[in-house]
Amino acid sequence: MSNLEREAVPSLCGGRGFVVAEPVRELLSPRKVKLGESSEVRRLLPNLGRRMVGAWCFVDHYGPDDIADEPGMQVAPHPHMGLQTVSWLHQGEVLHRDSTGSLQMIRPRELGLMTSGRAISHSEESPRSHARFLHGAQLWVALPDGHRHTEPHFEHHADLPVVTAQGVDATLILGSLDGATSPGTAYTPIVGADLSLSGGADVRLPLERDFEYAVLAMSGEVHVDGVPVLPGSMLYLGCGRDELPLRAESDASVMLLGGEPFEEELIMFWNWIGRTQEEIEQARRDWMEGTRFGEVKGYDGAPLPAPELPMVPLKPRGRVR
Repeated sequence: MSNLEREAVPSLCGGRGFVVAEPVRELLSPRKVKLGESSEVRRLLPNLGRRMVGAWCFVDHYGPDDIADEPGMQVAPHPHMGLQTVSWLHQGEVLHRDSTGSLQMIRPRELGLMTSGRAISHSEESPRSHARFLHGAQLWVALPDGHRHTEPHFEHHADLPVVTAQGVDATLILGSLDGATSPGTAYTPIVGADLSLSGGADVRLPLERDFEYAVLAMSGEVHVDGVPVLPGSMLYLGCGRDELPLRAESDASVMLLGGEPFEEELIMFWNWIGRTQEEIEQARRDWMEGTRFGEVKGYDGAPLPAPELPMVPLKPRGRVR
């Protein structure tokens, strides 16, 4: 999914100077962002106060939206570099196309994982004949320096491991949890899991003490370490935890996001992650001139133009504003 804001601003993130090295309960409120003509998303990362959770650097939550009489998701071809995109659905379906020739329908609780590496472009759209409701999350993972120039590729994993305990089923999206590991390619120590909680469930989830974590509420009523977290909001938890208490007042679903704090400082502008202003400027020139990012074939529409760069210099900085 693209960042479609036409007045894009640079997000300066990364580095370990602002990692919270102890357990905290920091509730992040979403910012509403228009996605095309008929859709709106709730943006949790980058947030006014917090930019990253491990290598997770971008989180949008959308829906449930009734799109029975709407076109649904229609995101024209756009570029990425230096990151992975994670497409995750609870309802509906999204057709992915990219410049490597990938064409894949992504359905609920199937992993669509695109590694942009040095350069890729893609589009996302609800099929012409689609389900009534669309509900999901789109997330980005920053690639470390040693892998950010890798060849672009796309992975689709319909079968993902599930960790089951009384009152909770945890589907592994990326990384490892409680002995299970996702087949999705990860380039940093990371975890992403979708937790389905039964009403009345009161569980404790095992965590890695060196990871920082956040929980994104997708649906239902859930208390995370005693804090009520409403759908479309996210609770940042810091580091230093061995377990996480979760209690569901009703059937609920949350996403657990975590990982080793990302050491490098980054510049994120529009749909690119780089290390210097020159890299971002070159990416914009290449996209607008039709080079390097390839062509998305089969999409009925023109690619998205890149926003103008800001007048102030772009410099990589820390994890929070």
